Amino acid sequence: MSSSDYISRICDRELHDALNTTGAVLVEGPKWCGKTSTCEHAAQSVIYLQDPDHTESYLNLAETTPSWLLRGEIPRLIDEWQMAPVLWDAVRFEVDRRGEPGQFILTGSAVPPQNATAHTGIGRITRMRMRPMSLFESDESNGTVSLSALFNGTQGPAEPTSTTVERLAFALCRGGWPATLSRSEKAALRLPQNYLEMVIHEDISEVDGVEKDPARVRVLLQSLARNTATLASHQTIVDDVSANQKSLSEKTVASYMNALRRIFVLEDLPAWAPALRSKTALRTADKRLFVDPSLAAAALRLRPESLMLDFNTFGLLFENLCARDLRVYAQVNDGDVFHYRDKNNLEADLIVQLRNGQWAAIEVKMGHRELDTAAQHLLKLQSKVDEDRMGAPAFLMILTATSIPYQRPDGVWVVPLACLRD
Repeated sequence: MSSSDYISRICDRELHDALNTTGAVLVEGPKWCGKTSTCEHAAQSVIYLQDPDHTESYLNLAETTPSWLLRGEIPRLIDEWQMAPVLWDAVRFEVDRRGEPGQFILTGSAVPPQNATAHTGIGRITRMRMRPMSLFESDESNGTVSLSALFNGTQGPAEPTSTTVERLAFALCRGGWPATLSRSEKAALRLPQNYLEMVIHEDISEVDGVEKDPARVRVLLQSLARNTATLASHQTIVDDVSANQKSLSEKTVASYMNALRRIFVLEDLPAWAPALRSKTALRTADKRLFVDPSLAAAALRLRPESLMLDFNTFGLLFENLCARDLRVYAQVNDGDVFHYRDKNNLEADLIVQLRNGQWAAIEVKMGHRELDTAAQHLLKLQSKVDEDRMGAPAFLMILTATSIPYQRPDGVWVVPLACLRD
Protein backbone atom coordinates (compact mmCIF):
# COMPACT_ATOMS: atom_id res chain seq x y z
CA MET A 1 0.00 0.00 0.00
CA SER A 2 1.45 3.38 -0.94
CA SER A 3 0.51 6.98 -1.36
CA SER A 4 2.07 9.67 -3.53
CA ASP A 5 1.73 12.23 -0.72
CA TYR A 6 3.38 10.04 1.93
CA ILE A 7 5.95 11.94 4.01
CA SER A 8 9.07 9.80 4.31
CA ARG A 9 10.17 9.09 7.87
CA ILE A 10 13.55 8.19 9.28
CA CYS A 11 12.08 5.04 10.82
CA ASP A 12 11.02 3.71 7.38
CA ARG A 13 14.26 1.79 6.97
CA GLU A 14 14.11 0.58 10.55
CA LEU A 15 10.65 -0.87 9.87
CA HIS A 16 11.89 -2.42 6.63
CA ASP A 17 14.83 -4.07 8.40
CA ALA A 18 12.60 -5.36 11.20
CA LEU A 19 10.16 -6.93 8.72
CA ASN A 20 13.07 -8.74 7.10
CA THR A 21 14.20 -10.07 10.46
CA THR A 22 11.15 -11.16 12.48
CA GLY A 23 7.66 -12.42 11.81
CA ALA A 24 5.94 -9.32 13.18
CA VAL A 25 6.72 -5.73 14.15
CA LEU A 26 4.96 -3.72 16.84
CA VAL A 27 5.12 0.04 16.17
CA GLU A 28 4.25 1.98 19.33
CA GLY A 29 3.94 5.71 19.88
CA PRO A 30 1.57 8.61 20.53
CA LYS A 31 -1.55 9.20 18.50
CA TRP A 32 -1.17 11.40 15.43
CA CYS A 33 2.59 10.82 15.13
CA GLY A 34 2.17 9.04 11.78
CA LYS A 35 2.26 5.37 12.78
CA THR A 36 -0.67 4.31 10.60
CA SER A 37 0.57 6.14 7.49
CA THR A 38 4.09 4.77 7.87
CA CYS A 39 2.86 1.23 8.41
CA GLU A 40 0.29 1.47 5.59
CA HIS A 41 3.18 2.43 3.33
CA ALA A 42 4.92 -0.86 4.19
CA ALA A 43 1.82 -3.09 4.32
CA GLN A 44 -0.03 -5.04 1.64
CA SER A 45 -3.31 -5.35 3.57
CA VAL A 46 -4.78 -3.62 6.59
CA ILE A 47 -7.52 -3.87 9.20
CA TYR A 48 -8.49 -0.86 11.32
CA LEU A 49 -9.84 -1.89 14.71
CA GLN A 50 -11.05 1.68 15.31
CA ASP A 51 -13.21 1.69 12.16
CA PRO A 52 -16.58 2.79 13.64
CA ASP A 53 -18.53 0.73 11.09
CA HIS A 54 -16.79 -2.52 12.00
CA THR A 55 -15.22 -2.17 15.46
CA GLU A 56 -17.86 -4.27 17.24
CA SER A 57 -17.62 -7.06 14.68
CA TYR A 58 -13.83 -7.02 14.76
CA LEU A 59 -13.73 -7.19 18.56
CA ASN A 60 -16.19 -10.08 18.57
CA LEU A 61 -14.08 -11.91 16.01
CA ALA A 62 -10.96 -11.25 18.06
CA GLU A 63 -12.55 -13.00 21.02
CA THR A 64 -13.97 -15.93 19.07
CA THR A 65 -11.93 -16.45 15.89
CA PRO A 66 -8.84 -14.18 16.02
CA SER A 67 -7.19 -16.05 13.16
CA TRP A 68 -9.85 -14.62 10.80
CA LEU A 69 -8.49 -11.10 11.39
CA LEU A 70 -4.99 -12.25 10.43
CA ARG A 71 -6.00 -13.31 6.92
CA GLY A 72 -4.78 -11.11 4.08
CA GLU A 73 -1.78 -10.20 1.99
CA ILE A 74 1.44 -9.77 3.93
CA PRO A 75 2.66 -7.73 5.61
CA ARG A 76 -0.79 -7.53 7.22
CA LEU A 77 -1.31 -4.32 9.24
CA ILE A 78 -3.49 -4.48 12.36
CA ASP A 79 -4.03 -0.88 13.43
CA GLU A 80 -4.51 -0.13 17.17
CA TRP A 81 -4.13 -3.79 18.14
CA GLN A 82 -4.37 -3.00 21.87
CA MET A 83 -8.15 -2.69 21.48
CA ALA A 84 -8.14 -6.51 21.21
CA PRO A 85 -5.13 -7.68 23.28
CA VAL A 86 -5.93 -11.33 22.50
CA LEU A 87 -4.51 -10.66 19.04
CA TRP A 88 -0.99 -10.54 20.50
CA ASP A 89 -0.93 -14.23 21.25
CA ALA A 90 -2.79 -15.00 18.02
CA VAL A 91 -0.09 -13.17 16.02
CA ARG A 92 2.66 -14.88 17.98
CA PHE A 93 1.11 -18.31 17.26
CA GLU A 94 0.62 -17.54 13.57
CA VAL A 95 4.21 -16.30 13.23
CA ASP A 96 5.43 -19.60 14.71
CA ARG A 97 3.13 -21.56 12.39
CA ARG A 98 4.19 -19.78 9.20
CA GLY A 99 7.89 -19.59 10.06
CA GLU A 100 8.59 -16.64 7.75
CA PRO A 101 9.57 -13.01 8.48
CA GLY A 102 7.47 -9.99 7.55
CA GLN A 103 4.01 -11.39 8.26
CA PHE A 104 2.38 -8.71 10.44
CA ILE A 105 2.65 -5.09 11.53
CA LEU A 106 0.85 -4.00 14.69
CA THR A 107 0.40 -0.37 15.71
CA GLY A 108 -0.44 0.79 19.21
CA SER A 109 -1.14 4.20 20.77
CA ALA A 110 -1.42 2.80 24.29
CA VAL A 111 0.28 0.09 26.30
CA PRO A 112 -2.26 -2.58 27.37
CA PRO A 113 -2.27 -3.99 30.93
CA GLN A 114 0.67 -6.26 31.75
CA ASN A 115 -1.59 -9.29 32.11
CA ALA A 116 -3.27 -8.75 28.73
CA THR A 117 -0.88 -11.08 26.91
CA ALA A 118 0.43 -14.49 27.87
CA HIS A 119 3.82 -14.20 26.15
CA THR A 120 6.39 -11.46 25.55
CA GLY A 121 6.79 -12.14 21.84
CA ILE A 122 10.59 -12.13 22.10
CA GLY A 123 12.14 -13.56 18.95
CA ARG A 124 8.86 -13.28 17.07
CA ILE A 125 7.72 -9.66 17.43
CA THR A 126 10.13 -6.71 17.17
CA ARG A 127 9.16 -3.60 19.14
CA MET A 128 9.78 -0.26 17.47
CA ARG A 129 9.10 3.17 18.99
CA MET A 130 7.81 5.90 16.72
CA ARG A 131 7.75 9.54 17.75
CA PRO A 132 6.53 12.80 16.22
CA MET A 133 8.58 14.16 13.33
CA SER A 134 12.05 15.57 13.91
CA LEU A 135 12.96 18.92 12.39
CA PHE A 136 14.80 17.09 9.61
CA GLU A 137 11.65 15.14 8.74
CA SER A 138 9.52 18.31 8.71
CA ASP A 139 12.10 19.99 6.43
CA GLU A 140 13.14 22.54 9.08
CA SER A 141 16.67 21.15 9.48
CA ASN A 142 19.02 21.24 6.50
CA GLY A 143 20.62 17.99 7.69
CA THR A 144 24.21 19.08 6.99
CA VAL A 145 25.42 17.62 10.31
CA SER A 146 24.83 13.89 10.66
CA LEU A 147 24.77 12.04 13.97
CA SER A 148 26.07 8.97 12.17
CA ALA A 149 28.95 10.95 10.64
CA LEU A 150 29.84 12.44 14.02
CA PHE A 151 30.06 8.95 15.51
CA ASN A 152 32.18 7.53 12.69
CA GLY A 153 34.43 10.59 12.48
CA THR A 154 33.56 11.61 8.93
CA GLN A 155 31.62 14.82 9.63
CA GLY A 156 33.12 17.73 7.72
CA PRO A 157 32.28 21.42 7.43
CA ALA A 158 28.54 22.02 7.32
CA GLU A 159 26.25 24.64 5.84
CA PRO A 160 24.46 27.20 8.05
CA THR A 161 20.72 26.82 8.54
CA SER A 162 18.17 29.35 7.38
CA THR A 163 15.77 28.35 10.18
CA THR A 164 15.46 31.33 12.51
CA VAL A 165 14.84 31.38 16.25
CA GLU A 166 11.33 32.62 15.50
CA ARG A 167 10.75 29.63 13.24
CA LEU A 168 12.08 27.29 15.93
CA ALA A 169 9.59 28.79 18.39
CA PHE A 170 6.79 28.07 15.92
CA ALA A 171 8.03 24.53 15.20
CA LEU A 172 8.20 23.85 18.94
CA CYS A 173 4.64 25.03 19.59
CA ARG A 174 3.29 23.28 16.49
CA GLY A 175 5.08 20.02 17.27
CA GLY A 176 6.12 17.18 15.02
CA TRP A 177 2.60 16.05 14.11
CA PRO A 178 2.46 15.19 10.37
CA ALA A 179 -1.09 16.51 9.94
CA THR A 180 0.05 20.03 10.82
CA LEU A 181 2.26 20.35 7.73
CA SER A 182 -0.73 20.73 5.40
CA ARG A 183 -2.61 23.19 7.60
CA SER A 184 -2.48 26.93 8.09
CA GLU A 185 -0.20 28.13 10.88
CA LYS A 186 -3.22 29.02 13.01
CA ALA A 187 -4.76 25.56 12.59
CA ALA A 188 -1.40 23.86 13.09
CA LEU A 189 -0.90 25.57 16.43
CA ARG A 190 -4.38 24.48 17.52
CA LEU A 191 -3.72 20.75 16.99
CA PRO A 192 -1.54 20.17 20.12
CA GLN A 193 -4.22 21.87 22.22
CA ASN A 194 -6.85 19.54 20.76
CA TYR A 195 -4.57 16.59 21.45
CA LEU A 196 -4.19 17.63 25.08
CA GLU A 197 -7.95 18.02 25.54
CA MET A 198 -8.42 14.49 24.21
CA VAL A 199 -5.83 13.23 26.70
CA ILE A 200 -7.46 15.07 29.60
CA HIS A 201 -11.05 14.04 28.92
CA GLU A 202 -10.67 10.58 27.35
CA ASP A 203 -7.35 8.86 26.80
CA ILE A 204 -5.88 9.03 30.31
CA SER A 205 -8.96 7.32 31.79
CA GLU A 206 -9.47 4.81 28.98
CA VAL A 207 -5.94 3.40 29.13
CA ASP A 208 -6.46 1.74 32.52
CA GLY A 209 -10.24 1.97 32.94
CA VAL A 210 -9.88 4.26 35.99
CA GLU A 211 -11.88 7.49 35.81
CA LYS A 212 -9.74 10.56 36.43
CA ASP A 213 -10.78 14.10 37.29
CA PRO A 214 -10.11 16.24 34.18
CA ALA A 215 -9.42 19.34 36.29
CA ARG A 216 -6.72 17.51 38.25
CA VAL A 217 -5.25 16.01 35.09
CA ARG A 218 -5.04 19.48 33.58
CA VAL A 219 -3.26 20.96 36.61
CA LEU A 220 -0.88 17.99 36.70
CA LEU A 221 0.01 18.47 33.02
CA GLN A 222 0.62 22.17 33.67
CA SER A 223 2.93 21.30 36.54
CA LEU A 224 4.82 18.77 34.43
CA ALA A 225 5.15 21.40 31.71
CA ARG A 226 6.58 23.91 34.18
CA ASN A 227 9.07 21.24 35.26
CA THR A 228 10.03 20.10 31.77
CA ALA A 229 13.74 19.21 31.44
CA THR A 230 14.23 19.08 35.23
CA LEU A 231 14.71 16.28 37.76
CA ALA A 232 11.55 17.25 39.66
CA SER A 233 10.47 14.49 42.05
CA HIS A 234 6.92 13.27 42.52
CA GLN A 235 6.81 15.29 45.75
CA THR A 236 7.90 18.43 43.90
CA ILE A 237 5.06 17.89 41.45
CA VAL A 238 2.62 17.27 44.34
CA ASP A 239 3.68 20.53 46.01
CA ASP A 240 3.41 22.44 42.74
CA VAL A 241 -0.08 21.06 42.06
CA SER A 242 -1.17 21.92 45.61
CA ALA A 243 0.02 25.48 45.11
CA ASN A 244 -2.42 25.70 42.21
CA GLN A 245 -5.61 24.94 44.19
CA LYS A 246 -5.74 21.20 43.50
CA SER A 247 -4.91 18.41 45.91
CA LEU A 248 -3.20 15.27 44.65
CA SER A 249 -1.40 12.70 46.75
CA GLU A 250 2.01 11.43 45.69
CA LYS A 251 0.40 8.05 44.99
CA THR A 252 -2.19 9.66 42.71
CA VAL A 253 0.46 11.70 40.91
CA ALA A 254 2.45 8.51 40.31
CA SER A 255 -0.68 6.74 39.01
CA TYR A 256 -1.64 9.60 36.67
CA MET A 257 1.92 9.89 35.36
CA ASN A 258 2.08 6.17 34.70
CA ALA A 259 -1.12 6.46 32.65
CA LEU A 260 0.41 9.37 30.71
CA ARG A 261 3.45 7.23 29.93
CA ARG A 262 1.25 4.37 28.75
CA ILE A 263 -0.39 6.64 26.17
CA PHE A 264 3.06 8.02 25.20
CA VAL A 265 2.43 11.60 26.33
CA LEU A 266 5.39 11.54 28.73
CA GLU A 267 8.76 10.07 27.84
CA ASP A 268 11.16 10.76 30.68
CA LEU A 269 14.91 10.65 30.10
CA PRO A 270 16.79 8.04 32.18
CA ALA A 271 20.08 8.77 33.92
CA TRP A 272 23.39 7.58 32.45
CA ALA A 273 25.63 5.53 34.72
CA PRO A 274 29.13 5.41 33.23
CA ALA A 275 32.26 3.99 34.80
CA LEU A 276 34.13 6.92 36.36
CA ARG A 277 37.79 7.39 37.29
CA SER A 278 36.89 8.12 40.92
CA LYS A 279 33.97 7.29 43.13
CA THR A 280 31.36 9.93 42.50
CA ALA A 281 27.72 9.64 43.50
CA LEU A 282 25.46 9.91 40.45
CA ARG A 283 21.93 11.28 40.32
CA THR A 284 19.65 8.47 39.21
CA ALA A 285 16.38 10.39 38.81
CA ASP A 286 14.77 10.58 35.38
CA LYS A 287 14.51 13.94 33.66
CA ARG A 288 10.92 15.08 33.04
CA LEU A 289 10.10 15.31 29.34
CA PHE A 290 7.08 15.21 27.05
CA VAL A 291 7.16 13.06 23.93
CA ASP A 292 6.81 16.34 22.02
CA PRO A 293 7.43 19.83 23.43
CA SER A 294 4.26 21.14 21.79
CA LEU A 295 2.26 19.33 24.49
CA ALA A 296 4.11 21.20 27.23
CA ALA A 297 3.56 24.46 25.37
CA ALA A 298 -0.14 23.61 24.96
CA ALA A 299 -0.49 22.78 28.68
CA LEU A 300 0.86 26.24 29.52
CA ARG A 301 -1.07 27.87 26.65
CA LEU A 302 2.13 29.26 25.17
CA ARG A 303 2.39 30.56 21.64
CA PRO A 304 5.54 31.27 19.61
CA GLU A 305 5.45 34.95 20.49
CA SER A 306 5.14 34.04 24.19
CA LEU A 307 8.33 31.99 24.01
CA MET A 308 10.20 34.84 22.32
CA LEU A 309 9.40 36.98 25.37
CA ASP A 310 10.37 34.30 27.92
CA PHE A 311 13.73 32.77 27.03
CA ASN A 312 13.95 30.88 30.31
CA THR A 313 10.85 28.82 29.44
CA PHE A 314 11.90 28.72 25.80
CA GLY A 315 15.22 27.20 26.90
CA LEU A 316 13.58 24.38 28.87
CA LEU A 317 11.17 23.52 26.08
CA PHE A 318 13.99 23.80 23.53
CA GLU A 319 15.86 21.12 25.48
CA ASN A 320 12.74 18.93 25.18
CA LEU A 321 12.76 19.62 21.42
CA CYS A 322 16.43 18.61 21.21
CA ALA A 323 15.73 15.42 23.17
CA ARG A 324 12.85 14.52 20.85
CA ASP A 325 14.94 14.92 17.72
CA LEU A 326 18.02 13.23 19.16
CA ARG A 327 15.91 10.21 20.17
CA VAL A 328 14.70 9.89 16.57
CA TYR A 329 18.23 10.16 15.19
CA ALA A 330 19.82 7.92 17.83
CA GLN A 331 17.26 5.13 17.48
CA VAL A 332 17.97 4.55 13.79
CA ASN A 333 21.69 4.44 14.67
CA ASP A 334 21.00 1.73 17.26
CA GLY A 335 21.43 4.09 20.18
CA ASP A 336 19.67 5.42 23.25
CA VAL A 337 19.54 8.85 24.89
CA PHE A 338 20.22 9.59 28.57
CA HIS A 339 21.17 12.52 30.79
CA TYR A 340 24.06 12.83 33.27
CA ARG A 341 24.32 14.60 36.61
CA ASP A 342 26.50 13.83 39.61
CA LYS A 343 26.47 14.95 43.26
CA ASN A 344 28.63 17.95 42.36
CA ASN A 345 25.97 19.03 39.84
CA LEU A 346 28.24 18.44 36.87
CA GLU A 347 25.82 17.59 34.11
CA ALA A 348 25.36 16.88 30.45
CA ASP A 349 21.85 17.55 29.19
CA LEU A 350 21.93 14.62 26.76
CA ILE A 351 24.08 11.52 26.39
CA VAL A 352 23.85 9.32 23.30
CA GLN A 353 25.17 5.80 23.73
CA LEU A 354 25.17 3.30 20.88
CA ARG A 355 24.79 -0.42 21.41
CA ASN A 356 28.42 -0.90 20.29
CA GLY A 357 29.55 1.13 23.33
CA GLN A 358 30.32 4.43 21.60
CA TRP A 359 29.05 7.47 23.46
CA ALA A 360 28.80 11.23 23.11
CA ALA A 361 27.96 14.02 25.55
CA ILE A 362 25.78 16.98 24.57
CA GLU A 363 24.81 20.25 26.20
CA VAL A 364 21.85 22.35 25.06
CA LYS A 365 22.22 26.14 24.92
CA MET A 366 19.99 28.55 23.04
CA GLY A 367 22.60 31.16 22.09
CA HIS A 368 26.28 32.05 22.07
CA ARG A 369 26.75 33.49 25.55
CA GLU A 370 27.05 30.19 27.40
CA LEU A 371 29.07 28.22 24.87
CA ASP A 372 32.39 28.48 26.73
CA THR A 373 30.84 27.30 30.01
CA ALA A 374 29.02 24.46 28.27
CA ALA A 375 32.23 23.33 26.55
CA GLN A 376 34.09 23.38 29.87
CA HIS A 377 31.41 21.17 31.44
CA LEU A 378 31.64 18.66 28.59
CA LEU A 379 35.45 18.51 28.77
CA LYS A 380 35.30 18.10 32.55
CA LEU A 381 32.85 15.22 32.16
CA GLN A 382 35.17 13.62 29.64
CA SER A 383 38.03 13.82 32.15
CA LYS A 384 35.94 12.06 34.80
CA VAL A 385 34.86 9.12 32.65
CA ASP A 386 37.07 6.02 32.86
CA GLU A 387 38.07 5.78 29.21
CA ASP A 388 39.82 2.46 29.75
CA ARG A 389 36.39 0.97 30.43
CA MET A 390 34.08 3.33 28.51
CA GLY A 391 36.29 4.50 25.68
CA ALA A 392 36.81 8.15 24.76
CA PRO A 393 33.70 10.05 23.64
CA ALA A 394 33.09 9.88 19.90
CA PHE A 395 32.38 13.61 20.10
CA LEU A 396 31.28 16.40 22.41
CA MET A 397 28.60 18.77 21.15
CA ILE A 398 26.58 21.83 22.07
CA LEU A 399 23.15 21.96 20.42
CA THR A 400 21.95 25.50 19.84
CA ALA A 401 19.24 27.66 18.32
CA THR A 402 21.87 29.57 16.32
CA SER A 403 22.59 29.26 12.60
CA ILE A 404 26.25 28.35 12.00
CA PRO A 405 27.73 24.89 12.73
CA TYR A 406 31.44 24.63 13.50
CA GLN A 407 34.03 22.81 15.59
CA ARG A 408 35.76 24.80 18.33
CA PRO A 409 39.55 24.73 18.84
CA ASP A 410 38.98 22.52 21.91
CA GLY A 411 37.26 19.94 19.67
CA VAL A 412 33.70 20.58 20.88
CA TRP A 413 31.15 20.79 18.08
CA VAL A 414 28.66 23.66 18.08
CA VAL A 415 25.65 22.52 16.05
CA PRO A 416 22.34 24.30 15.45
CA LEU A 417 19.49 21.84 16.00
CA ALA A 418 18.22 22.94 12.60
CA CYS A 419 21.37 21.49 10.99
CA LEU A 420 21.16 18.04 12.60
CA ARG A 421 19.93 14.78 11.13
CA ASP A 422 20.40 11.07 11.67
